[in-house]
Amino acid sequence: MTSEPITISTITISTWIDAPVHHVWQCWTQPDHITQWNFASPDWCCPSADADIRVGGPYRARMEARDGSFGFDFAGTFEEVEPQQALTLVIADGRKARTTFTPMKGGTQVSTTFDTETQNPVELQRQGWQAILDNFKRHSEAVKAGSA
Repeated sequence: MTSEPITISTITISTWIDAPVHHVWQCWTQPDHITQWNFASPDWCCPSADADIRVGGPYRARMEARDGSFGFDFAGTFEEVEPQQALTLVIADGRKARTTFTPMKGGTQVSTTFDTETQNPVELQRQGWQAILDNFKRHSEAVKAGSA
């Protein structure tokens, strides 16, 4: 029996990326890119990821401390997929995270709204998710620069 998660609130984080939406979408959805940015600090890594980008498709990203002391799978199922526009992931514990991709100002605005959980302080959750999004921005722009 799966219990409903206790949601404190929702948080929205965002960033602007100097790259077109099709490039940003690829970096967000392709496993070989996900492993390059999906961690909150340099002492963590994402050694593997799988993303079946379709409604009902599974998502899994392995997140680990680089020293091997701790790790976990962040997993869920895609509930909404609008290519190059939006994705909604239902996380394994029932919370949701919706990410939108909006072309603007010669780049792309990426915003994620996610349900908080009760194990960690809300501000810590905001900082962690924002740090991951900041890594995503750096990766997306670096890959774009490298392909120019």
